[in-house]
Formats: sequence, structure tokens, C-alpha cells
Amino acid sequence: MLTKPADTALAAEQMQEENDAFLDFLRRYPADELDLTVHRLNDTVSSQVDCRRCGQCCRSLMINVKPGEIPPLAQHLDLDAANFIGQYLEQSLEGQFIINRQPCHFLSENKCNVYDLRFQSCRDFPHLHQPDVRRRLFSIFMSYGRCPIIFNVLEMLKLELNFLSDS
Repeated sequence: MLTKPADTALAAEQMQEENDAFLDFLRRYPADELDLTVHRLNDTVSSQVDCRRCGQCCRSLMINVKPGEIPPLAQHLDLDAANFIGQYLEQSLEGQFIINRQPCHFLSENKCNVYDLRFQSCRDFPHLHQPDVRRRLFSIFMSYGRCPIIFNVLEMLKLELNFLSDS
């Protein structure tokens, strides 16, 4: 199992062609079976990878913030909501709040310095525990080289589904 982001990034580059074929394979795989298998593998891998030692998602993802998540963190930082928004967030064209920089303001030495108050989007990443995996394959594969959990779940999935890149 690879747990260092540099190792997963290098391996991802080397397996791009294989992963393109695997993505096509998974798009044809039964959705319910895929969910069950990915959820089970995610439980296994997540228990062996400490996200707090990585921080790659905090360096490279756009983090969505729900309006109700703003007051608790603003209060924790001794800011009112308007100042918090002005300092840390921006609004997308669709009106959703997102963190206004990468890496995230709250990342320090690979750790979230507001971990207990982190946003739901952060809590849910890499989203492999959620339903409709097949519908989210593109975004999952986009994080394959950056997230050791995604990397290892997909590599275990290849083995479990007897996927061969030359088939």
C-alpha cells in the first residue's frame, strides 16, 4: 500500500493509460455492485491511511463551504461572518462559497489547524463512502494521484475485479 503522496503521484503518472482503460471499464460496471465494493475497500484503506499526515487535498482542491458552516468557524477565529467571508472565502458564479486560495488557509505542517470545525466537504473527501460512485468516476480519477486513499482503493478494485489493462 502506498501512503506517501509523492509515491502515489509518480505511480499515477506511470499508470495513466491503464487508468484510462479502467475508467472505461468501470463506466460499464453495475453501479450497485461498484458502490458496495468501493465502500468496503474504502473502509479497509481509510483505516490504514492517516489523512492528517498528508494534506494533499488541502493543497489542491476547491473546498465548498455551506453557509451554515461559516458562523462556528468565524466565532472560533474571533471574527464575524462578514469578515470571515471577506478573508477566507469567495463566491462562485453559482453563488456557492469556496475557500479563496490553495493551499487552504487552515493547513499548517500537513495538518488542518481547525480540524474539529472543518467543513463538510473536507470531512467527506475523498467521497468514496457515498453512493453513486460510478456517477463520480471522473472526479475520483482526477484525485487518483493526489490522494493515497483513492489510489489504494482503485488499485485494490483493479485486483478484485480482475481488471487487466490489455483486455
